[in-house]
Amino acid sequence: MLRFIRTRLQQGVRTADYPRGPVSFPERFRGRPVFDAARCENCRDCLARMPSELLVIGGEGRPRLDVGASLFAPEEAEACPHGAIRFTAEHRMASTTREGLESAAEPAALVRALDRKARGLFGRSLRLRSVSAGSCNGCEAELAALGNVVFDMARFGVQFVASPRHADGIVITGAVSANMREAVYRTWEATPDPKLVIAVGACAINGGPFRGSPAVANGVPADIPVDLWVPGCPPHPLTVLDGLLRLLGRIENGRREHAASGPTAGTSR
Repeated sequence: MLRFIRTRLQQGVRTADYPRGPVSFPERFRGRPVFDAARCENCRDCLARMPSELLVIGGEGRPRLDVGASLFAPEEAEACPHGAIRFTAEHRMASTTREGLESAAEPAALVRALDRKARGLFGRSLRLRSVSAGSCNGCEAELAALGNVVFDMARFGVQFVASPRHADGIVITGAVSANMREAVYRTWEATPDPKLVIAVGACAINGGPFRGSPAVANGVPADIPVDLWVPGCPPHPLTVLDGLLRLLGRIENGRREHAASGPTAGTSR
């Protein structure tokens, strides 16, 4: 026991000082993709080589990127031989609207905080039920990492629970396979109102690499309202955490804020 205590003291604090401290990622990290229209010569050719629906041609023929559809694969950037598409180290990518993932807005502005009443309900203590609806388990691994000593999501009052009856919202991952469609609806219906719905990963957003398959619903069904869209394949834990904290109004103007005043979230339901 003494050796264990001595080792822990030598290791020091391992929890990331997020969001107050600097964020560093390995060199191989691929964050928010960006598009340089000045380098674009023939997007039609790039579309033919694109392994996903990252590149979108708008109604006026103008190309743009749909971050929600990105698989964050190097082949997506390589699809344009002129270097019009590249990945940055920006981890802030979540949005409160699906259209926001196609926007050129600043990443930090993509998430609008909940209104004051909702922040009073969820701001101090948020309990979430995870639903894996036909995923490769990559997103689930990153969600599990949120509970480890490095990210320690619980210090912000956010935790996963085993039952939707005890949850304030659900986190959906996967392309929503035919076999999991009913489970998604039942979990959503079993979660007490008011509730949040969070779509995590390219599969939950638009079907990911399985889009178009008759075996999947191309992500969260349209009749389930989504409050937060978190892109990635899979998203980094800090991408998920940043989106959650901004939704709860816990990060404003780039700094951590105190939890909103009001009753503790519905953990006593």
